[in-house]
Amino acid sequence: MSSILQTQQNHFLYLAIMTWEEKVKRYDELVAKCSRFERKGKTVPYTSANGYMFSSLNKDGEFGIRFSKEVQEKYIKELGTSLFKSYGAVMRGYVLMPEGLWNDLDTLANYLNESYDYVMSLPPK
Repeated sequence: MSSILQTQQNHFLYLAIMTWEEKVKRYDELVAKCSRFERKGKTVPYTSANGYMFSSLNKDGEFGIRFSKEVQEKYIKELGTSLFKSYGAVMRGYVLMPEGLWNDLDTLANYLNESYDYVMSLPPK
C-alpha cells in the first residue's frame, strides 16, 4: 500500500511499503513488459544484454537502471533522485529509480527499454 507524502516537480512522491518479495514480483512484472530481454539472477534480480548489466534490484529493494552519462544526469535532475548503490558501492552509470515509479510499470518499462537500447549501442563484451 502507498501513501502520498508530497508533490515535487509535478510528480507525486510516494512512500511505497513493499516487502522484498513484493518488489521482486513487481520487478518480474516490469521485465515481462519488455519483450527483448529476460530477468536474470536467482537471489539478486538483474537484466543484462550485450555483456552489460543494465538494471538491478539491490538487497535493500532499491531499483537502479543504467544510462549514458548525459541521460543519467538528466534523470537524476528530472526525477529528483541520486546514483544507485548496491552492497554499499555506487554503481557507475546507474540511476536510483524513485519508489513511486513502482506504481507506474509502463513508465518504468520505457526507462528500462531505453537502458537496453543504450547497452546494445555499446561494443559487445
